[in-house]
Order: sequence, then structure tokens, then C-alpha cells
Amino acid sequence: MKLFLLLGSVNAFLFVALGAFGAHALKDKLEQGGYLKTFETAVQYHMIHALALIVVAILTKYLSSTGLVHGAGWAFFIGIILFSGSLYVMSVTGIKVLGAITPLGGIAFLVGWALLFVAAMNHSG
Repeated sequence: MKLFLLLGSVNAFLFVALGAFGAHALKDKLEQGGYLKTFETAVQYHMIHALALIVVAILTKYLSSTGLVHGAGWAFFIGIILFSGSLYVMSVTGIKVLGAITPLGGIAFLVGWALLFVAAMNHSG
């Protein structure tokens, strides 16, 4: 589905941009606040799931359970927003309460991978 290819491409662009911004422009601030590792975790998960969105776009052509595949794509996208997004904002602002949102993003990632597993199991090819 074109939408997931677009979402994956935009998110891949964002993870490169945010990773570079964090490594260069924000490095001192993140190190001083003790959030460099948190920011790096956000970038890592962002990258993996941006690529997962691109894989979802490709798999919609090959797997018969497209509803499950689309559900996986949406779960990955929501996971990026909740998991990586909360960690990015927490790293920059120091607002630790945002860490309560992060596990919801992790759950969304797990749901996405589980949906892809079920879609693959349901595929007759």
C-alpha cells in the first residue's frame, strides 16, 4: 500500500535527521541531562520500525491477509509516535512523566510484529 511506503520513507528521513541532530546539535545538552542513551534508543527503534513500514508496504502485494498487514503497519506507526516520540520529547525537555507513554509504544510494536506473524501464518503460498 502506497500509504505505508510514504509513512516508512518519511519516518526513515526523520530518523536520519533526528539522529544527526541529536548526535551533533543536542549532544552536549543530552549528555548533561543524562538523556543521550534515551535519545539513541528512540532513534534506534524509530529506524527499525520505519523500515518495518516499508516492508509492510511491500508485503501488501504478497500476503493475502492484507487487513492484518495493514493493522501491523498502523501499529508500527503508532509505536513510532508513542515510543520514539515520547523518548525524543523526554530527552529534550527532561519531563520524565512522558516515560509512562513509552511502554504503550512498545506494546504497539509488539502488536505489529504479532499481526505480521499471523498474516504470514494465514498466507496460503
